Amino acid sequence: MSNLVTRGIVLREVNYKEADKILTLLTPEGKLAAKARGVRRKGSRLAAGCQLLVYSELTLFEYKDYYTVNEASSLEQFWGVKRDVELLALGSYFAEVCEAVAEEGVPQPELLSLILNSLYALDKLGKPQALVKAAFELKTACLAGYEPLLDACAVCGAEPDQPAFHIREGVLHCAACRDEVGEGISMPLTPLAVPPCAMWPTGTLSGCFPLPWTRPPRTAWPTPARPFWPPSWSGAFILWTSTSR
Repeated sequence: MSNLVTRGIVLREVNYKEADKILTLLTPEGKLAAKARGVRRKGSRLAAGCQLLVYSELTLFEYKDYYTVNEASSLEQFWGVKRDVELLALGSYFAEVCEAVAEEGVPQPELLSLILNSLYALDKLGKPQALVKAAFELKTACLAGYEPLLDACAVCGAEPDQPAFHIREGVLHCAACRDEVGEGISMPLTPLAVPPCAMWPTGTLSGCFPLPWTRPPRTAWPTPARPFWPPSWSGAFILWTSTSR
């Protein structure tokens, strides 16, 4: 028997008995399930920190690999997401994906940072939903072991001429190498899109939540990206405060 003090976000909540909930939590220690006793009663001290998409500091009592929530203090409620039905639906989708990808007992702090940063981008930064969703999905695929090859043509290894992304194989290729990749759909890319795409999977999640996002100076961007980065690009996005190659 022991107490675990950690921070985590609620990915799923299921009503149990008259006043309890079974919570699925994503913490730096991994995904885990915990019972919150009496949380649905009026005036419960656990109620605020045990809601869907709430990031909380938690004290969990562990007994035979079974957790019970003893204390819960909310750190971020993401009210801007909860007040908008479209943002709430997108945030719930993020939670479902994280629940499917995360493994119980396997530390995945990068996945926790990813969903927190994605919700923060929707809640505080007002980033376009399509951009946040695409960033979340691509980075989640990378963390799950399905990283696409985006740094060079998968056939000839050169910087792609008339680049395209083969959706089924998950690789970048030149127009001249299209037949060598195989059957399936290839999505054309502009030359301006190639360097940011190549940086996307290799960006370092530095746990910037809940710090405000600021546009990094051009001198901080990797050398291969600078000549191609369009002036209108909004920066490296909140998922990274630093990048590595």
